[in-house]
Amino acid sequence: MSEPAPPHQQANSLWTSRMAFILAAVGSAVGLGNIWKFPYITGENGGGAFVLVYLACIFLIGLPVLIAETLIGRRGGQSPVATMRTLTRTEGASKGWRIIGWNGVFAASLVLSFYAVIGGWALVYVGKAAFGLFVGADAETVGAQFDTLLSNPWELLLWHTAFMVIVVFIVARGIRAGLEKAVKMLMPLLFVLLIVMVLYAMTSGSFGRAVDFMFSPDFSRLTTEGVLVALGHAAFTLSVGIGTLMAYGSYLPKHINIARTSVSIAVMDTCVALLAGLAIFPLVFANGLEADAGPGLIFVTLPLAFGQMSGGLIFGTLFFALLLVAAITSAISMLEPVVEWLEERKGTTRVKSAMTGGFAVWLVGIGTVLSFNLWSNIYPLGFIGFFEGKTVFELIDFLASNILMPLGGLAIVLFVGWAVRREGLAEDIGLQGGLFRAFMVVLKFVTPAGIAVVFLYNLI
Repeated sequence: MSEPAPPHQQANSLWTSRMAFILAAVGSAVGLGNIWKFPYITGENGGGAFVLVYLACIFLIGLPVLIAETLIGRRGGQSPVATMRTLTRTEGASKGWRIIGWNGVFAASLVLSFYAVIGGWALVYVGKAAFGLFVGADAETVGAQFDTLLSNPWELLLWHTAFMVIVVFIVARGIRAGLEKAVKMLMPLLFVLLIVMVLYAMTSGSFGRAVDFMFSPDFSRLTTEGVLVALGHAAFTLSVGIGTLMAYGSYLPKHINIARTSVSIAVMDTCVALLAGLAIFPLVFANGLEADAGPGLIFVTLPLAFGQMSGGLIFGTLFFALLLVAAITSAISMLEPVVEWLEERKGTTRVKSAMTGGFAVWLVGIGTVLSFNLWSNIYPLGFIGFFEGKTVFELIDFLASNILMPLGGLAIVLFVGWAVRREGLAEDIGLQGGLFRAFMVVLKFVTPAGIAVVFLYNLI
């Protein structure tokens, strides 16, 4: 007698197609990290050589975790917490592995709490660009606009709230009517906006310089620290280690090939990051700005560029709309593990679970809002040398990004590599023969070593 299918696999709440899952997973992976972080860390670390190292790391570190997390989600067919409880029992593994599920729900909640605040910034900047507030503005004016936003807790709270309302509304509608419908509309829009931005950047007169900067490797400019940054960004740009792919994988039909689908997700995610660089760097170079401007590249440097160029009002608005779409598709994936767990644990409707989870995340996000103004000089753990000078936001970011995410990713690959039975594993993953054996070697040894290096580097 065959074992009954997991809850989600029995229900009608499954992705309707392989493409629906790919769009959802790419939406989860494509976020501020691709459009905000990747261009500026490329600029800080020398361009082309950094991109090559990053691409290698994606397929040796990020992809195996993506495959492993999706596999766990589909096999368990429940929330990350319930999935790990089920799998430790069916696989005869230690109950200690159940921490993977709890880590996923907790990490996703923490990341979303500050991600929603930054998503609120994107909402603000769509309006600023559309109403021409950057047109003709000098560097001092653009910088002052950003500083004014951060210094006003009530305005930040308003936009943080607005962003969370959008996210809760989408997730509350369920898999097919909410998540799937949203990504089927938003992801094609994201790619269209990105391609339009790249085409516009090609008219800037500095597109060739940008291509050379991104794709002509100069290894003399690549430092050990740059390699570690590439490794770290590649390990977690695919939105792994925080339960999102486990939750999305729980809705994945059995007939869909996980390995092939995961490669598609990794390729599309990487393409977005590279296209974002091709959209941004020509504008930066054409306006005599710095490519290594750090996080301010998006909210200070680029608005200055849009304000000085022909068509800047239209394309500035399009760019921040692109940023907002990317933020929303990532945010809905982070709320899903929490909502899925609340539905199972409390037995409440999806709407109530989405509202409860969203409200809890919103409350935690207030700490990030205040960290930029009223609490900017408050360091809760400042009495501990390691956390000296870290605001509430910086503590939450550090805990989620440098501890929970890498530990989650490490535990996931170790669980699939060492604790899950080999029987039926190749078929479930979608790899056979030599490819499966090579994948298992990478999963058991190479990927854990890479994640461990990132984890230790972040703590030093």
